Amino acid sequence: MSTGTTEENASENSSGFLTGALQLMRPKQWVKNTFVFAPLFFTPLAVTMDSVAAVVTVFVAFCLVSSGVYCFNDARDCESDRLHPSKRNRPVASGRVSIAAAMIMAVLLVLGGLLLAVWKIPSAAVVLIAYLAINAGYSLGLKKISIVDVMVISVGFVLRLHAGAAVIDVAPTPWIQICGGLLALFIALAKRRDDLSLEIGAEHRASLGGYTKPFLDICIVVTLSALLISYLIFTLDGDAMARLGSDKIYLTVPYVIAGIFRYVQLTVVFERSGSPTDLLFEDGFLLACVSGWLASYVYMIHF
Repeated sequence: MSTGTTEENASENSSGFLTGALQLMRPKQWVKNTFVFAPLFFTPLAVTMDSVAAVVTVFVAFCLVSSGVYCFNDARDCESDRLHPSKRNRPVASGRVSIAAAMIMAVLLVLGGLLLAVWKIPSAAVVLIAYLAINAGYSLGLKKISIVDVMVISVGFVLRLHAGAAVIDVAPTPWIQICGGLLALFIALAKRRDDLSLEIGAEHRASLGGYTKPFLDICIVVTLSALLISYLIFTLDGDAMARLGSDKIYLTVPYVIAGIFRYVQLTVVFERSGSPTDLLFEDGFLLACVSGWLASYVYMIHF
């Protein structure tokens, strides 16, 4: 009887660790790495089986490295995470995965991603290393500095664009970098606002000491104004029309406006901007805007 109980406990502990380890890798967050597909998506003439395979490899490498970064962050931040209403349930903060195990996972995942990049996609390896470097800086101190913390997040998304462009041997256009960076900056600002809405103090995230809701609201307005103007100019740019093979890309503007307005509504009115990936998959309105935008581009530039 005791033997069976011991075996059952061991099995439960093993299952609990594996579940916690998977959660620690945050597979939901891998959707952020789809930014690497943007250069190929907006370069129809570059779409081949080889280019698709190369970008998929970049995506996998970024997923491995970003998961390693999450493991490292959670191991370092487990004490402050326990002060957060939702982050306290994370695997390390809750005790389901030890700090040592999280650190080992971080090393293995990062090494796996870097080795894959060097082996299969050396043209993107330097960008991946740069991404890892800025995330290391973020984890070790930059995240404590208000304004700098959200700017670093935005740069990480721009680097994803550069990696996706590098493997198909194209230069990322200024438009894709500006719009992609501003979109990421807006999402980061909205997340900081959500932290303040939850009344999370600087003891959990030091950079919050430099933010207030009115200040973040102004930053969000400035960022979204720049984003919408940049996107509008892009849709009317002659070079962009020629490259994409369509003079109708301005028809995608309503999806962008509706999507932005909805995200602002979720941020300011409903105060639900804590997890961008959860919002994307759970909010039907937002998902419809993104899906409509993608479908419009697929039809206009790929058919």
